[in-house]
Amino acid sequence: MPERAKKTKAPKARKQPRIRRGKEEREQHALRREALQAAIPYLAVVRAPSVPKGGKAMGASLSVASYNVHRWAGPNGVRKPDPARAGFVISELKADIIALQEVLRPFDQEDPLEQLAEALHLHLAFVATRVHRRGEIGNAILSRWPITSIFSLDLTHGRMERRSAVAARFMGAAGPLNIVSTHLALVDRTRARQVRSLLEHPQLQGPSVLLGDMNAWRRCEATRTLERELVGHDLRTWPRTFPAARPVLALDRVYVRGVQMRDLEAHDSPAARRASDHLPIVARVRLDPKAID
Repeated sequence: MPERAKKTKAPKARKQPRIRRGKEEREQHALRREALQAAIPYLAVVRAPSVPKGGKAMGASLSVASYNVHRWAGPNGVRKPDPARAGFVISELKADIIALQEVLRPFDQEDPLEQLAEALHLHLAFVATRVHRRGEIGNAILSRWPITSIFSLDLTHGRMERRSAVAARFMGAAGPLNIVSTHLALVDRTRARQVRSLLEHPQLQGPSVLLGDMNAWRRCEATRTLERELVGHDLRTWPRTFPAARPVLALDRVYVRGVQMRDLEAHDSPAARRASDHLPIVARVRLDPKAID
């Protein structure tokens, strides 16, 4: 009978190039992380879609939204990142301008944030707040209208937490509008200093909308300052957004200066409960009550 063919292992020498390539890639990623970490926070992406959304220019009335996408990792944060889940929720919002927090831009694959903006025909700005082992993490703004100007704000006060904001200016029929997307600190004292930095910034004194994950899990100096200076005597019930599966805390907020706000609510859909640990929050704002849309 013929002898059985012996199984032979590939020579070890063949594996060496692959091992070397993996080591070189890890070293390159480490060097990149180190270089980027030294520049935090920085404006990492500003781009327009190849086919912008049609329609008229920005009028006096528009819809805005804020959404903490939790690094695309779902409600518990341990799943493999799946940007399509949160992307679908963003498409459900149908908002004119969307502020995003905890956005992850991976080092080793195509940028899901840019892909999302392109698919929805939206303009994009992204500021990196910190460098994660998987990529950059930060705040973003998506808009159906072109961005006139943009800048980043360093809100890091202390060594524990890196925080920042991205601010964009838009021009419309009713005049200029500033949009700010941010994710404030967990520590009360630090959060209060961050709020003061935002409210006193010289480029944010005109009509402005501040959106983001304010970590407003209880009343504190930061929330009292925001309500005193941006809400006034109006009674406002903040929609609960966290945790997404069964919301009990109103962590995500929309504040306005020189702008009217209407129809504030959480976007509670089946998809939103599965895509992140936060629900999105959506509001209708009006720049000038006398203007005609």
